Amino acid sequence: QGHLVESGGGSVQAGGSLKLSCEASGFAFRACGVAWYRQSPEKERELVSSLNAGGGTFTYAESVKGRFQLSRSQRLSTFYLQMNSLKTEDTGVYYCAACRAGDNYQYWGQGTQVTVSA
Repeated sequence: QGHLVESGGGSVQAGGSLKLSCEASGFAFRACGVAWYRQSPEKERELVSSLNAGGGTFTYAESVKGRFQLSRSQRLSTFYLQMNSLKTEDTGVYYCAACRAGDNYQYWGQGTQVTVSA
């Protein structure tokens, strides 16, 4: 049974940085694409960033381009979301996901709260 465990959320002032981590276990992480989503009470779940299984194609939401960066460590079975120049509108619960299955992902993290204050 595969698992994703997130860490790194927290509270920060606007302009600050946070780095989220997502550690995978119990499945063939190397063969999977990965992604980060976020959800806030005001918005539907939003795809923030993704990386395909081959590791060559990144996607970023327009709202985070130039500020967020997804990376992964095959050796550590972990992937990350570095978030810089944070804005109040980045506030939400961030979820990591792995192994694309159609329009969804097979594995999901538990979610971690990111709160950006003005």
